[in-house]
Amino acid sequence: MIRAIFLLYVFLDWYTYHGLHSLVPDRWRWPFRLIYGLLSLLVYYCFYQTYLLLYSGSIFSDASGTVYLGIFLSVLVGKLSFGLLLLPQDVGRILWALVRRLRGLARSETPEGPLIPSRRQFLTLGATGLAALPFLGMLYGITRGKYRYTVQNVRLTFSDLPRAFEGFKIVQISDIHAGSFDNPAAVAKGIELINAQAADLIVFTGDLVNSDKNEVDPYLDLFAQLQARHGKLATLGNHDYYGEPDGEPQRSDYWRDFYAKYRAMGCDLLNNRHRTIEREDERLQILGVENWGKGPYFPKKGDLDRALDGVPDRDFCILLSHDPSHWSAKVLPHQRHIALTLSGHTHGFQFGINVPGFKWSPAQYRYPHWMGLYEEAAQKLYVNRGFGYLGFPGRGCMWPEITVFELASA
Repeated sequence: MIRAIFLLYVFLDWYTYHGLHSLVPDRWRWPFRLIYGLLSLLVYYCFYQTYLLLYSGSIFSDASGTVYLGIFLSVLVGKLSFGLLLLPQDVGRILWALVRRLRGLARSETPEGPLIPSRRQFLTLGATGLAALPFLGMLYGITRGKYRYTVQNVRLTFSDLPRAFEGFKIVQISDIHAGSFDNPAAVAKGIELINAQAADLIVFTGDLVNSDKNEVDPYLDLFAQLQARHGKLATLGNHDYYGEPDGEPQRSDYWRDFYAKYRAMGCDLLNNRHRTIEREDERLQILGVENWGKGPYFPKKGDLDRALDGVPDRDFCILLSHDPSHWSAKVLPHQRHIALTLSGHTHGFQFGINVPGFKWSPAQYRYPHWMGLYEEAAQKLYVNRGFGYLGFPGRGCMWPEITVFELASA
């Protein structure tokens, strides 16, 4: 896979060079070659560093190193866009040359002038301008978009909501991925924005870290500043298990320390447990399960039956479950009615289109439920786009999300 990507980039680099070269006046061609060559060397260096990080296993734990991946992918997408836009013109030039050649052979004539016509400058300029858009968009996602926290207000109505919880406000964040952060000041602004929502309850639906529990250490004090009237509840995501060592007692020591970090942030970690919130003699049950993912490589530790143990049959239930595939595989078929499930995991693939009335992302080809609100059998699922980022150090139109739910009676 890596070799194929590298070979594709080499071809696109060559093709882009010749495409742009045709736009440069003769007197500027040597400076152009020098500048293009230096920039190409920089991108190849970024690819080399990405390769080293990937095969050392630190691609998700080196925040500064992922910048190399970001630069390489941004340039790759820009050159791929340029190539796809330029290709129709070049195919037309080759077909025209073939027609001229066949016509000349039929007439025993040699075509005058160059066999292949020159590129139309205005078409090449147009391709250059259009290809710059995704490139600049990805650069924006790397520099600003990954910390462009957005508040999504969602009013949810339920026929069986206890009256005492009319207007109850839950703020959800998900997928912090603390090991990716490289700007504590920007993260602090996200914390301030969450606190500004004056939540009754804050919930976090998994993936606190990328691959090691200690990644969150520089941010423990920041997340401890989150405030809600009924506290902060959390559950685990698939990445939270990836640093788990083999064998005992190392495994027990690892999790003991990891759980202590949640307590330092003031979070009650619901590992297949529930928390009861009472108001005016009425109850709201918040269930939390460990990660359960349908994919073959994802941990399947979530146990909904254990989380429901001791919950009265008629109580209104909200479930925190990191992976939305758990909803269709385990929650909907369950005999117990779960009014609302809150998930994350997909990040909206950190790239796509998200405008009123229309949403698209590559995430939808892998996850049937990948962003926003879904409803089936009078049960609701909401998939949060995530607070952090992973791998590619940026976001394009899938900005980090802070979701504010207001519960209401139907």
